[in-house]
Amino acid sequence: MDKQRNIILAVVLTALVLFGWQAGVGYFYPQANKPQPVEQATPTAGSTGKPTREGGLTDSGEVALEQQDLKTALTGGNRVPIAAPGLSGSINLNGGVVDDLVINRHRETVKKDSGPVRIYSPAGTPAQQFARFGWVGQGVKAPGLDTPIVWTAPAGARLTPATPVTLTWDNGAGQLFTLTYRIDDNYLITVDQAVANKGPAPVTLQAFGVVNRTDRTASLDTWNVHSGPIGAFDGSVTFGTNYKDVVSAGNIDQTGKADWLGFTDVYWMSALAPVNTAAKGTFRSLGNQIFRADLVYDQKIVQPGQRLAVTTKLFAGAKEHNVLDAYEKAGIPNFGLSIDWGWFRWFEKPIFWLLTSLFKLVGNFGVAIILLTAIVRGIMFPVAQRGFASMAAMRAIQPKMKAIQERYKDDKQKQQLEIMALYKQEKVNPLAGCLPMFLQIPVFFALYKTLILAIEMRHQPFVFWIKDLSAPDPLHILNLFGLLPFDPPSFLAIGVLALLLGVTMYLQFKLNPAQMDPAQQQVFALMPWFMMFVMAPFASGLLVYWITSNLLTIAQQKFLYSRHPQLKAMAEKEAQDKARASERGKSKA
Repeated sequence: MDKQRNIILAVVLTALVLFGWQAGVGYFYPQANKPQPVEQATPTAGSTGKPTREGGLTDSGEVALEQQDLKTALTGGNRVPIAAPGLSGSINLNGGVVDDLVINRHRETVKKDSGPVRIYSPAGTPAQQFARFGWVGQGVKAPGLDTPIVWTAPAGARLTPATPVTLTWDNGAGQLFTLTYRIDDNYLITVDQAVANKGPAPVTLQAFGVVNRTDRTASLDTWNVHSGPIGAFDGSVTFGTNYKDVVSAGNIDQTGKADWLGFTDVYWMSALAPVNTAAKGTFRSLGNQIFRADLVYDQKIVQPGQRLAVTTKLFAGAKEHNVLDAYEKAGIPNFGLSIDWGWFRWFEKPIFWLLTSLFKLVGNFGVAIILLTAIVRGIMFPVAQRGFASMAAMRAIQPKMKAIQERYKDDKQKQQLEIMALYKQEKVNPLAGCLPMFLQIPVFFALYKTLILAIEMRHQPFVFWIKDLSAPDPLHILNLFGLLPFDPPSFLAIGVLALLLGVTMYLQFKLNPAQMDPAQQQVFALMPWFMMFVMAPFASGLLVYWITSNLLTIAQQKFLYSRHPQLKAMAEKEAQDKARASERGKSKA
């Protein structure tokens, strides 16, 4: 009766998980099974989709509206072109705003004719994000956020790595303001803000830089990958603030000296960093899903005939680890930590280096993942072997332990003493099998985290139908891999990789020694198929890693069983005993 109740309970729980999974997947992975935006769709006022792992507009109406607004905003003239290997776009002379940037090295989609990723869009567009630099004056007209001014650029000005651009504005009261933009080959724009006081009296001014963005394009913020406000203050990087925190507080003033601050997605980031000058940082909610990161310098008095200047670095681009590390070495503190490596970064970064090195060697990111998994498994093999040997020793003394437990079942203290004496006599350490397992946990979590963060995996093909290892498996079994004209619901959107994951995990569990508790046996029997549904919406690269790991574990277990035949024989005997007991139970029923 107990066994039947356990089976019914397991089936009911599994059904609840599967039918509740669609809602969870729809919230956390809204891009799965979601049709591509239709650019001709009618814009829907105020409608926004759920954030996706990569970020970007998800509402088809907003996508269409963004394209229309960009055409209007970027064809009106009065702009300075930007042309660099890493970034292209323009500077708006109305306010001197950097509001038009695309990332040349990364495409929007896997299609070959797809355009580059757009990171900056002008104010008022659905995907607005931009940077602006200026001054706040006391009793003097200054180019602030609310000052409608037009900067002057030299004729034919064009911002490239070889040609900086200087914008000027005269307030008509004796102060001449300048903004000098310089750009490198990657994603860094250096802005020199200066003011020359040619008037008869001193003036009080305060320089600032801001990054303004909407969270409509934000990537998914999860427990292990941060998306939202980010910064380093007094040498410490903070990931604790999200958009909801800023909305609740209105303004969040960061304590300590600002090393850099801005907003991050899983793959993209926009941030400001002061150069050799103290500054404070604040995150603000401006309403209507608009946020701002303020970098504000100390207020200064500029005497007649004097000049005041500050320099700010603006990063707007992809979070490529080698680029971020290079900027850190060039003077931006802890900039490489803007990638949310987490607690195990000391181990994740070497794994990441090995992964990218393997990719350069073999030219296929999926093969690189397989090789990396094999290398890590090989390194951890002695640890696993030690744990398996300890498990074999423990299984070998199970009959003696059962005899002691039966003999002293009414005296628990005596029972424990006799079991400890047995451990000492047989030279067995019951914790020796657990230690290797605990040692492997951070290793494989680090490998998992590395694959989540690797922008290098984005849009990388593997084999056959896998065109993007950072996206879920695009083919589903229920619609015969796209042959039938329907999209299965999320909880049934099982691809080939998810099925392989379930099968390999099932085979792996079959090789494990049988569990003593019938309820545990049922849980382990259902676990592979449960994980198949859980992992289906995850990135294909993660599933390739997990399938490879399962196959290597199966091979490892078969090898270790060959080294410890007594354990295999005992496992087979237990399985036979349980099968006979089950048959006897059925015959009695």
